[in-house]
Amino acid sequence: MSNSRVEEIREYDMEKPNLTHVQSVGGMTISPELFEKLYLTPKTPTAGDFRKRFANPTPLGFVGFVITDATFAMILMGWGGANSLSGVAGMFFFTGPVLLLLSTIFEWVQGNFFPMMVCGIFAVFWLSFGVLQVPSWGLAAAYSATGNSAEGAASVGYNAAIALYLLAWGFALLTFFIFTLKTNAVFAVIFGFVTTASFILSAAYWRVAMGDYVMAMALQKAGGACLFVVAMFGWYITFVMMAAEMRLTTKLPVGDLSHFWPATDVTLNEMEKNA
Repeated sequence: MSNSRVEEIREYDMEKPNLTHVQSVGGMTISPELFEKLYLTPKTPTAGDFRKRFANPTPLGFVGFVITDATFAMILMGWGGANSLSGVAGMFFFTGPVLLLLSTIFEWVQGNFFPMMVCGIFAVFWLSFGVLQVPSWGLAAAYSATGNSAEGAASVGYNAAIALYLLAWGFALLTFFIFTLKTNAVFAVIFGFVTTASFILSAAYWRVAMGDYVMAMALQKAGGACLFVVAMFGWYITFVMMAAEMRLTTKLPVGDLSHFWPATDVTLNEMEKNA
C-alpha cells in the first residue's frame, strides 16, 4: 500500500466520530437555566462526560409516571363508571416502575441527584401500591378471621395501615416539594399537588376505617382530582423537556426558580468554603 494511501486512511480515522463519545441530542454545553429545564435539577459539577455521551433519561421516567398517575386519578374520580383498579393493575408493575427504574439508573450514571431520587421514589410507590391490587397475594384476606378478602379490605386494621403508609408518603413528598423550589414553578406545583393528594387519600382510608363511607368517597375523589392536576402539569413538563431535546423552536415557560438561589455549578468543597 502506498504511503499516500496510508496517510488518507490515517486522516479519515482521525476525522470520523468516536461512537463512544457521540453527543446525544442534549449533549452540549448548556446554561444552568436550560440544564434545569431539561433535567429538573440544578446544574452541579460531575466527574466524567456521561451527560454528553448518553441521552437525557428524565422524560422517559416522566412518561411512565404520568401515564400511570393520570389513569389512577381518573379511576379514583370514577370517570366513565370506573370503580376498580384491578383491570389496570399491570400499570403499577410495568408502565410506571419499568420506565421510572430505567430512568433512575441512568440519572444515577449521569450524576443527576434530584431526578434520580424523584424517579426512584415514584417507582417504588407504584410497585407497593400495585401489590394492593392483586387479590391473589391475600393482603386484605389476612385481616379477616375467615380469610375473606372483601371483609378484610373493609376492616379497621387494613385501612388504618394504608392510611399510615400514605401519611408517611405525604411527609416524604413534602420534603421533596421543598427542594423543587430550587428548580421551577411547574415542578413545584406537581409536588405540591401530589403531596396534598397523599394526605387526602390517607384521610380517605381513615374514614373507611371509621365506617364513614360517604366522606371516604368524597375524599377519594378529591385526592383523584389533585392527582389529575399532577398528571396535567406532568404532561406539560414532559412536553417541555422533549421539545427542548428535539429542538422545537417554541420557547415554553416553566417558571424558572433557580435564579432566586445561589449558583449551584460549584463543588461541595467550594460551597463549604463560601458558607
